[in-house]
Amino acid sequence: MTSILSIILVIILVGIHVAFAAILVGNLVYLRTLSATREPERWPSLSVFIPARNEEANLRRLLPTLFSQDYDQFDVVVYDDGSTDGTWDLLQQFEDDRLRTIRGEGPPPGWVGKVNALYQATRGAGAEVYLFLDADGEFTNPDALKRMVASLLSQPRDSVMTGLPRLRGGGRMLVSLVPFAMLSVLPWFLIRRGPHQFGALNGQLWMIRGADYRKLEPHRAHAGEILEDVRIGRFLSANGIKPYPFDATRCFNVYMYRNVRDAWSGFKKNAYLLMGGTPASFLFNAAFFLVVYLVSPFISLWFLASTMALKAITDVRTRFGPTVTLSTPIALVVSVLIQWDSAIAHWRGRVSWKGRTIR
Repeated sequence: MTSILSIILVIILVGIHVAFAAILVGNLVYLRTLSATREPERWPSLSVFIPARNEEANLRRLLPTLFSQDYDQFDVVVYDDGSTDGTWDLLQQFEDDRLRTIRGEGPPPGWVGKVNALYQATRGAGAEVYLFLDADGEFTNPDALKRMVASLLSQPRDSVMTGLPRLRGGGRMLVSLVPFAMLSVLPWFLIRRGPHQFGALNGQLWMIRGADYRKLEPHRAHAGEILEDVRIGRFLSANGIKPYPFDATRCFNVYMYRNVRDAWSGFKKNAYLLMGGTPASFLFNAAFFLVVYLVSPFISLWFLASTMALKAITDVRTRFGPTVTLSTPIALVVSVLIQWDSAIAHWRGRVSWKGRTIR
């Protein structure tokens, strides 16, 4: 009986690894097909929305690269969400007519800070295209905005673009697991035809037609969501606006964290929610992760080789170095610890971020 169960387990694991490989190949082919864009006859008006809480250093890097973009008709709205550093003073130093700043004192009851900041930033906006950015980004090419807008306009009318930026900064061992999951687990090439649960956004960088945003008001519909980008992606997909990925690795960087400690804190906030957000779904997904990535190598080293090969491909595709790839087993072990730390924090109601208790 034991040998039969072992054989069944091996067959299941082989199937899972084959499925992940198929998803990765499908996504890479899909990204390649999406790279063919056409320049529009007329560049539409564009509004860029940025939430900022204690983002002085990040905005000092982001805003100059944004204002140097070769795009004629765009404006920028930065919502200062009750910062306690020099964020607001820095914003006042930018003498650019395209910049509008709003100073808030924190979210109202029932709202999460980032969601409220972006909702308030969009009030009164009437541009044809909306771009949502995190403050820790950086444009690396002056034509990046044109590339993004051209990508959106080259897709079917019912589309929302979500970016796959190059992730830099600290904690790269852990941060590299983000594109690994996005490319080897989520079948982007099936989102347009599949169930809306496949839909997701990367809150660091996403773009939507202004009319679609104003019609659906996705931030207002997800006022209290910590994991608002994933929820909004599914919400838009359910309402007929399908997400698709845009390869931004060569035109937009994101500096997510300064070090491993910051990365742990950031992932701790979201990990439990990404794994279902309920005790039952978390336990199932945590067990799945543990068996597929940490237990399987003890059954056969071929499973370790499979994981390393998939990770190496995503690391090369998203511009991580070989040292990051070699650290994958350590990163997977640490991620299990973060998952449980996140679950315990959510169960105890002790989830915080940037000095605020958010759950």
